[in-house]
Amino acid sequence: MSMMDKLWDAFSTVIKMNDKVIAQAVAMTAQQAKIEDLTARVIRLETALEIALSARGAGGTKRLPRHARDGRTAS
Repeated sequence: MSMMDKLWDAFSTVIKMNDKVIAQAVAMTAQQAKIEDLTARVIRLETALEIALSARGAGGTKRLPRHARDGRTAS
């Protein structure tokens, strides 16, 4: 194989790799948009859940007395 053949093969390999990199970048951009959309949807669902729970009266956090939370018993 001559030197020109080796150079041509190397250049064609680089061009093929560049096409694959561009295709992957496009796919990654599309996936990022889907992830951002899903994140926004989850935030909206969390907000709706919090509103629904607070409307039911279950929005307040139920806390144990301090001595029970610390693991100590009342004397």
